[in-house]
This record gives sequence, structure tokens and C-alpha cells, in this order.
Amino acid sequence: MKPKSKLQSEIRHLRTFVAAAEFGSFRKAANGLHVQESAVSRRIRDLEDQIGASLFIRHAGGIALTLAGQRFLTRARLALGQLDEGLREVSAIGRSETGHLRVGLFSSIASGFVSRLFGLYDDRYPSVEVDFIEGSAECHMFLLNKLQMDIAFTIGNRKQHPYDAHELWREQVFAAVWDEHPLGAKSELSWSDLALEEFLVRPGGPGDEVRDYLSLRLSQIGRQPRFRVQNIGRYSLLGLVASRRGVAPMLASETAISIPGVIYRPIAGEILPFFAITSPKNDNPAARTLLSLARILSRSENSRP
Repeated sequence: MKPKSKLQSEIRHLRTFVAAAEFGSFRKAANGLHVQESAVSRRIRDLEDQIGASLFIRHAGGIALTLAGQRFLTRARLALGQLDEGLREVSAIGRSETGHLRVGLFSSIASGFVSRLFGLYDDRYPSVEVDFIEGSAECHMFLLNKLQMDIAFTIGNRKQHPYDAHELWREQVFAAVWDEHPLGAKSELSWSDLALEEFLVRPGGPGDEVRDYLSLRLSQIGRQPRFRVQNIGRYSLLGLVASRRGVAPMLASETAISIPGVIYRPIAGEILPFFAITSPKNDNPAARTLLSLARILSRSENSRP
């Protein structure tokens, strides 16, 4: 039989003491606890020896609390109540019924795989609080290492890192252009079509990866992209596209954003993989259930004809 820990033994002694006080009898307490009366007597004696005071007065009709026992009973009930509450909380966290998740995002959560994933997750685990952090893969890796982020959904997985990477979905790359742009007449664009365009991008975070991605693709056809960096949000960036200040690269999930004067055209052959990145050092149960659900959703969607 596995030996009891000191903490388990102390909790057992406290529960025995409270039961004896409530029943007013070692025999009745033993029946309630499903143990021998001698075990109850031994536990009470051990507890009295440990605290250095008598807790009960033994008499022919049973037992009665001493003054020390009366005061200790109040404390014991409070301690056991807090312990039971703590055990319920920890158990709920272990089942991911409650908890806190910090999630890194590269793209919008408004639509697409991530939107569907968190729709399912919120339905199953409504008491888990989720905080979203938008940023680059490099930023996400730093936060994962510091255990300040639980899971990151990010583009690509080219650079080596010590984290676990799980490919979940892929997205087509689009170009957002104004509605009267000559490229709008095409059903599909090539990089050569975009070579002379000015790209509107945001600084830092995902914007850095977007610029690297565009530089790589255009360099492959002997071109260098022209960037106009704008320190504004995604919606405002599309507003600049509508005002003919440039074009903007977009993911399929982002094309759900409807801005008057803006149309989207796919870039031929440009489909990017997205990964869930987690740290093996992270033991957050809510993160494990989220990743498990993400993989189930991924298999379900990838198996569709």
C-alpha cells in the first residue's frame, strides 16, 4: 500500500476530529468515516499530542469538547472548508472548466479557422478567460519562452526553435486593391502583376513578417518591393487602399472585412501554412485542451472533399 504523505495524514486527522465533535462519539464518528473506532481514537490522540492540548473530555455517555477543542473546531472547519474549495478549483482547472489562456495571433480572429476554433472552445469551456496578443512569430516565441503566452497561432515555421509546432490549416494570400484599379479586372494575380505597386504595411509585429515575405517573393523575380509603413490598424489600412494610396497583402480569413471601394484578388499559388506553437515547459491544462480541439478541427476540415 502506498504510504500516506504528511499532508494527507494531517487532513485525515482534522476530518476525524471534526466528525467526532459533530457526532459526539468516537463510535458514531467511526461509522460515519467507515473506519474502526480504534482508528478514530488513535487519530485524536495523535492530534492532541501534536498540538499539546486535550480536545475532548471522555465520559460514560460519549465525549465533549474541551475549551481548547471548541476553539480548535472553528479553525479546523475553516481550514477544511478552504481546502475543499481549493481542491474543487484545482480540479476544475485540471478539467479546463476554468482557467486563463494567453493566445498569440498573427492574423484576425474575425473569421477563418481561428474564429471557428474559439467558437467551439467558448461553447465547451465558457469559464476559461482568454486574452489575445497580436504580434510576430519572434515576439510570440519570446513570450512562450517566458511562459507569458500559452499558445501561438502563427504563419510559417521556417526558423529553428525549441518549441512544439503543429500545422493546423492553410490560407490563400490575396491582394487588396481599390475597386477601379486595373488589377481588379483580373481574376487572379501574379507577383509580376504586383511588382510595381506600393505595398501598405504596418510597423512591427506581423508587419515585419509581411515585409520579409513580400521581399522574398519579389526578389525571386528580380524585383524589390516598395513599402509605405503606416502605424494604423487593419481596418484603417484598408481605408488607405480605398483612397488609392497603395495595395495591401491579405490572408483569406481577412477578406471577410468589407470596406467600400476595396476588392480582393488571390495571388496565384500563394498558400501559407499556419501552426500552433507551444512550449513543452507550459503545463496549463486549458492550453492542452485548446490544442487538442484545434487538432480535431484541423483533421475534420482537412478531410473534407
